[in-house]
Amino acid sequence: MVEIIDTYAEAFEGTVTQLLVTAKNEALLKQAVYSFTALPSTVFGDAEGGLVRWVDTKKTPDGRPGAVVQLWVLGYGKKPIATLEDRLGRRTRQGILVVPTTAVFNDLKTKNQFDMMKTVGHCGDGYEWIIDYKDRRMINVPIMMGHDFLIEHNLGYREGVMGGNIWMFCESVEAALEAGEKGVEAILKVDGAITSFNICSAGSKPETNFPEIGPSTNHWFCPTLKDKIEGSKVPSGIKSIPEIVIDGLDMETVKRAMKAAIDAILDVPGLRSISAGNYGGKLGKYKIYLKDLSS
Repeated sequence: MVEIIDTYAEAFEGTVTQLLVTAKNEALLKQAVYSFTALPSTVFGDAEGGLVRWVDTKKTPDGRPGAVVQLWVLGYGKKPIATLEDRLGRRTRQGILVVPTTAVFNDLKTKNQFDMMKTVGHCGDGYEWIIDYKDRRMINVPIMMGHDFLIEHNLGYREGVMGGNIWMFCESVEAALEAGEKGVEAILKVDGAITSFNICSAGSKPETNFPEIGPSTNHWFCPTLKDKIEGSKVPSGIKSIPEIVIDGLDMETVKRAMKAAIDAILDVPGLRSISAGNYGGKLGKYKIYLKDLSS
């Protein structure tokens, strides 16, 4: 039986935008989605993104394959909002617009919205124009492809919760991969949540000997260091400890996603226990207790 450790995940506030991306076919759609959401970098003051869900052609505004994605930055307030606006523009321009046949629609109905003309629309160099499409106000950006890029004029943003997580203590790397894959798959079924790293192989810690490179390895929990350092926290027989990190539109969404991941992996052979990362309040103000999720 898998043990649920009596501990909590330490989560924190963030700012998020959520959009619907469409393209002519699934291959182009996946290219855009993976480019837009790649390289989670909030630890460097940048952004992180992830896939919420794939959307059937019957449920997209233009009848094409679609995907709902999120983009996040740490914190909420004037500075984080400005950072998110900038990173959203960059990732849209370089990750989506450059992929043939793509379009972007707002998928977050909020009062707070970004004017995408400033950061994306003007890629048309002044030759862009506005169209009305399916009750949406869209910017048409002319591009050399001959199939112009469309993006909704305003994209919503709001405060959300970042950093929900689970740690999986496994007897082998193979067991860790199976547990991680099942956990990530379960999170995809929870609307409003993402996991920006999918299976994360390298949990970190707040303190580091090399601050110039950002967060470094959580050496206390590295199985290959168990016999090389004093005070290792790796239990006997444990060979792999990956984590899954979860962001969600609100606390309840993050909790549902964590619970879904836990429930999905309880029968994985070689998974001995489930824990979570917390750092005594050094990272975030929210505590999500695992025992509350498994009851």
